[in-house]
Amino acid sequence: MLMNNDVTKRVVIRPEDYRWTTTEAESTQHTLLDQSGIDGERATMIVRYPADAVLVQPSPAGGEEFLVLEGALSDEWGAYPVGTYVRSPAGRSRRRQVGENGATVFIKRGQLAEHDSAGIHIDTSKTPWHLGQVPGLSVMPLHSFEGEHAALVKWAPYTEFVPHRHFGGEEIYVLQGTFHDEHGVYPAGSWLRSPHLSAHHPFTKEDGALIYVKTGHL
Repeated sequence: MLMNNDVTKRVVIRPEDYRWTTTEAESTQHTLLDQSGIDGERATMIVRYPADAVLVQPSPAGGEEFLVLEGALSDEWGAYPVGTYVRSPAGRSRRRQVGENGATVFIKRGQLAEHDSAGIHIDTSKTPWHLGQVPGLSVMPLHSFEGEHAALVKWAPYTEFVPHRHFGGEEIYVLQGTFHDEHGVYPAGSWLRSPHLSAHHPFTKEDGALIYVKTGHL
């Protein structure tokens, strides 16, 4: 299955656009954001795992990265409470235990660069923030590799960033608050993918925003 596989086109998916599908074998639910490649092995999605489930799945070629939105997961590499960011290279175990309250995860499968073999997990609730490029902006770097960058960015209310272009594209998932630009309004749960050399002028209003952002990978 292919979905939003043309990375030269801008895509916006808001929570009201989610289409949940249930996997009977594991009783998980997922909503696809994009999918491409042979047999659809490259995918971005939101997945809901049931409480106390044990997940045994083959490691995808291209590994995976994910951010725990709700609940908790664990495996032999560590425990992943809400707010944990994980990069798991190809070949790593995919046997995971879901916590007693289930888990909801934003996940990108099969998209790690071939030589990006670093296994990472970051508890963002315990990681310091850095001052951003403009007042009201705070940044938490998560990972960088050959021009690709992933970070959390916290926007105070009424923060305005400079107009800019996305070299290598940009992907955003809104975690809290409401993100804005001249193209639209994006509440929590919105996913945006902007192509190489696209441009926007982002800002926040009264509720600020917390976003996951990835650049340079498209």
